[in-house]
Formats: sequence, structure tokens, C-alpha cells
Amino acid sequence: MKNIILFLTSIGLLHAAPLNVVVTLPDLADITRQVGGDQVDVYCIASGKEDPHNVPLKPSAITKLAKADLFVQLGLDLEHAYAPALVKESRNQKIQQDGPGFLDLSGGVKPLDVPTSVDRKGGDVHPNGNPHYNTDPVYGQMMARGIAAKLGQLRPESAAMFKANGDKYVAMLQGKLAGWKATLAGKNIKFVCYHPDLSYFAARFGLTQVGTIQPKPGIEPGPRDIQSLAAAMKQSGVKLIVKESFYSDRIPNELAQMTGAKVVNIPIMVNATPEAKDYVSLIDTLVNAFTK
Repeated sequence: MKNIILFLTSIGLLHAAPLNVVVTLPDLADITRQVGGDQVDVYCIASGKEDPHNVPLKPSAITKLAKADLFVQLGLDLEHAYAPALVKESRNQKIQQDGPGFLDLSGGVKPLDVPTSVDRKGGDVHPNGNPHYNTDPVYGQMMARGIAAKLGQLRPESAAMFKANGDKYVAMLQGKLAGWKATLAGKNIKFVCYHPDLSYFAARFGLTQVGTIQPKPGIEPGPRDIQSLAAAMKQSGVKLIVKESFYSDRIPNELAQMTGAKVVNIPIMVNATPEAKDYVSLIDTLVNAFTK
């Protein structure tokens, strides 16, 4: 019997079942598949087309979570409106916050936009800072390493493979980063976006965000807010308004008419637009939006 098992293993007929991984965002789904290969079966809660703060609750997500070996979230309270409730409802002890199958990738982030006080009058405040670090490809490298390490903990016999895949993906991102930086270098780009979800992207590539259409995160602007932002744009010479794909065109177009700026539709997650089909093309699409 032992010889039969060894023979079957040698010809690849005995394989461990893929690890069941549930992630919150399509960015994490793509990176997990790149690192895990055929040893992961990935289910993503968000489609990429919705506001990542407010992803609709799906009964199917609870079913997937109940069978999950690993749950992965971006963290910094981005998913606080839905993820904790789904994880709790799954009753899967492995993926609870203190379980071996829970992974919050934000541990190595140096947060931007950390509030000095937490008050709901300030809008959708994130007490630990801006959670949209996924738009910085240096943090994309961090995410790949974190996922590889966690998969290796859950399946030690494949840890070397996960690490090798992670290292390969990180090296690819590092090579792409040099090109992205060269493309945006020295352009002195000033812009306005709808929500403060490009802070990390702007910081990484030396762009200047003059303001946001939302006067406070999650709060829609009134007429005075729009007038004030238009004045600031004119004073700073802002010619670009980037609009996240899930927001309405109405206010960006109004601002464009008032200032002469151009409105460009952008993704902030994988699958948010047809061009952003994976994590690399997400960053490609953002870089192209700003250079054009």
C-alpha cells in the first residue's frame, strides 16, 4: 500500500484540495491567485464596481466563509460596514479575528490622513487613517508577501512554492514601478478627486491632490462646497478631475464647466472598469489616466 501511495503521488494523482480563500476586494483576489496558483480556490465578496466601503451583503458570502480556510481583508476599517458581520455570521472559528485563518494586510502600512479626533460630524471617519493603500504598488508588494506567508503557514508543505510565487510577483511589480515612476516624473500634475482614495497613489508618484468633491469623507457637497472647491482649483491651476467609476458624473461635470478642467473616469479597484482586469492593469490604468 505504501508503494502504491508513493507511485500515485509521483505521477500527480494525489493532490491536497485547494485552500478555500475568501477575500473582500478583487485586488486581493488577483494577488492571492498569483501567489497561490492551483492550490487556492478564491471567492471575492466585492465585484469591484461598487463603493468598497458599502459592499452589499450576500448570503452566498456567508456560505463561502463557513467553509473558508482563510479570510483576507485590506483593513484599516475599509470593510467595517460588512466584513465583521459576515465573518461572525459564518460561525467559522478558523477565520475569526484571533483565528489562524484571518489575515488583515494593513499591519505594515504607514497610514495617511489619520484624524486628530474621531467625530461622526467629520463624515465617514477612519480612526486609524486612510484605508485606500491598495493604489500604491509598493503596498501591493507588501500584500503579496503577506498572503504568501499566511498561505505557507496554513500549508507548510507548499510554503516554499508560495514564497517563490510571491517573490516572483514582487519582482515583477518592482520592475513595473520603475516604469510607472518614469512616466509620471516631472509632470507637476494637480488634481481633484471625488473621495480621498488616491492619497497613497499621489504620495508614491509625486502628484498633488488639491481637494476632494466630498468636503468630508462620505459627505456629499452642497452649493457652497462646490463653489469653494472651484475657486481653489482656479487658484491652483487644476486642470484634472478624476472621478471614481461608481460615483455620479453630475458634480464632476458641473465643476468642469466652472473651471475648464477635464473629467476622467478612473478605477480604484480591480474590475471597476474594463481596463483594470487585474492588479497590474489597475495601476497601469491609473498612471495612463494621469499622463493623458
